[in-house]
Amino acid sequence: MLPIDAKDHDALIDALLPAVREAGRLEMAHFTKGVKFEQKADRSPVTVADHEAEAVLLAALAAIAPDIPVVAEERIAAGAACEYARQFFLVDALDGTRLFIRGKPEFSINIALVEDGKVRFGLIFLPPSERLFVTRADGAAYEARLRLSTAELTSGVEFARISTRAPDPAALVAFNSRGSGNASSNLLKTLNVLDAKPLGSSMKFCLIAAGEGDLYARFGETCEWDTAAGQAILEAAGGSVTTIDGVPLSYGHYDRKFRNPYFVAWGRQPLWLSSGDASSPPPGA
Repeated sequence: MLPIDAKDHDALIDALLPAVREAGRLEMAHFTKGVKFEQKADRSPVTVADHEAEAVLLAALAAIAPDIPVVAEERIAAGAACEYARQFFLVDALDGTRLFIRGKPEFSINIALVEDGKVRFGLIFLPPSERLFVTRADGAAYEARLRLSTAELTSGVEFARISTRAPDPAALVAFNSRGSGNASSNLLKTLNVLDAKPLGSSMKFCLIAAGEGDLYARFGETCEWDTAAGQAILEAAGGSVTTIDGVPLSYGHYDRKFRNPYFVAWGRQPLWLSSGDASSPPPGA
């Protein structure tokens, strides 16, 4: 595998897909037979599937873009040191480990490229459903089917453009993390959200990008590798991801160990905007 120009997103996708498929196959093999897990220093769980999938993706990125640093969840958890980089990859090889352990098919593979604090490229693969979401060279978001049971060439993957939907204030659909707390519930009440569906991993970003929902509020701890790829895809589909005060979520915060502030992912612009003012969140937020 030869190095490529990572700014060519279509070439990046073609180069990554064999490794993404392999990582997906590994995860599904463990998922169907069950896995044991250990606790990391932060008491979050990790499995052999996390480690094996991350190793596959890191090897691919080292071959594809050897000069671009990679910030990967398990590598960081193992104590890898990171210094500021203008451009770097963010990798979560198995987003949704807790649900993976519990046998729920709500996990994903996340890869993002960050430049100057902004996410420029995103790829998310959902192994249980074989749904693949990416940003492409034209700046738009696309979905495809990446089959795990065949040896199809990446050139055989057919992409269809996706876009968010215009929200109906009287019938908003929200996705919640399964561990959602009171703060996010209060926001949903303020917005008169009648349908809030619990869902794991970065699937939430993908479904909003595909026009299957309107928002996802997260008032709990997340890290940059949990959100970067999803933000890239959602923004390319017409949405936005902002902090509670309306500022776009940014990346490369080494000083806070890559932890995100609270945020809301929107199918379009923040629903509390009034006359273009993003500084006034709704009561209770």
